[in-house]
Amino acid sequence: MAITDIYLEKVTINIGIGQNENLLENAKALITKLTGHNPTATYSKKRDPTLKLRKGQVIGTMATIRGEEAGEFLKKALDANGNVIGKNSIANNSLNFGVKEYIYFSGVKYDPKIGILGMNVNSTFTRKGKRVETRRRSRSSMGKKHAVISREEILEYLKKYGIKMEE
Repeated sequence: MAITDIYLEKVTINIGIGQNENLLENAKALITKLTGHNPTATYSKKRDPTLKLRKGQVIGTMATIRGEEAGEFLKKALDANGNVIGKNSIANNSLNFGVKEYIYFSGVKYDPKIGILGMNVNSTFTRKGKRVETRRRSRSSMGKKHAVISREEILEYLKKYGIKMEE
């Protein structure tokens, strides 16, 4: 497969707040400020008494960006992370990394109403032809070699952003 077949499908931004529901509005405001998209709440799937979580309790907020906006946000997020990603950041056709504080984004200033919050950025890559598995009509499976994107292919794609691997 050629490297040009790979493209960025989506970027998902997630801010976890744990059991502190007071931070939810701040996290939603931050995601709206950074992306321009309305975030949605994320809920716990299980009850965990050690973490004092109930099933269905709000534990965070997230937003998904697609298209050209996704590439632009990924570039800003990687720049906020110092254009360096960890060795284990690439897995299962995706790139995951965290941004410790939102003030690392260029052009974003500290807002005392929001406070200091970090976030997780998950970028999903795919190839042309992926729609065959997700469409409603005449759904089919994609070949294994066509579906799996290797670490080297993702690193080659990220070279256009000037990304380096952590040593």
